[in-house]
Amino acid sequence: MNDEHPPSRRSPQKRWVDRISQLLTGEPQDLDDLLEIIREAKENYLLDTDALSIIEGALQVSQMRVRDIMIPRVQMVVVPKDAEIEALFPLVTEFGHSRYPVIEDDRSKVVGILLLKDLFAHAVTNKKIKVHEIMRPANVVPESKRLNVLLKELRTKGNHMAIVVDEYGQAAGLVTIEDVLEQIVGEIEDEHDDQEDESYIYQRNENEYVIKALTPIEEFDEYFATHLATDEYDTVGGFIVNQLEHMPKKGESLTVDNMRFEVIRADNRRVHLIKLKLLD
Repeated sequence: MNDEHPPSRRSPQKRWVDRISQLLTGEPQDLDDLLEIIREAKENYLLDTDALSIIEGALQVSQMRVRDIMIPRVQMVVVPKDAEIEALFPLVTEFGHSRYPVIEDDRSKVVGILLLKDLFAHAVTNKKIKVHEIMRPANVVPESKRLNVLLKELRTKGNHMAIVVDEYGQAAGLVTIEDVLEQIVGEIEDEHDDQEDESYIYQRNENEYVIKALTPIEEFDEYFATHLATDEYDTVGGFIVNQLEHMPKKGESLTVDNMRFEVIRADNRRVHLIKLKLLD
């Protein structure tokens, strides 16, 4: 006869003894314990704020799935497989991406990836060549794949983009290696990001603006002659979070009076950039 109890039926006394043992040894038993130890190290000046943020980001990535950070299908900048590359010049000039999903019929069916360097290489000799003739195979991953596993695969295969598919095999969105790394180190800016200068507010056209989330709400009110400032938040990003009542993801939007705010850059810890459209 086996007198041992299964783990799920341990007595309260046994669980209490285990907890006391854990406290005495000082060894972390789960992720929460490990995070607590790391944060105590920061409080004791063994780590600075940036190092703590990176460590926390790396640990959180192991708990996150591709679906948590992917760019949704409706927001993908795509090219049709039968398009002549000459017709794509205005699009690639506007968006400045290095890779574009290639679709057949609609966005749910991604059949390849067009690399900008391939487009320009063939444009020199034959501008009439079609996308499907020069596209590369798409790297496909399920929505449920863990981010740390995806990062390892992207690095191993030398891929920078993966197409995310749902349970039916249809494209649900895309994810890039930059998206994963930003969960660890925070925002990565490049020459195509919508931050042309050091100002908080950048005007794209008559009715559209790109705004840094760190813009002081008083400065926003002064610029747009609005009255959004309260004691509950200090920045435009804080205003967005306060209104939505959760940390928004890229693509989430909010309409207030004649203003439509859309989050265009965010990670799991903060909002970075917001697009503002003034409605008629």
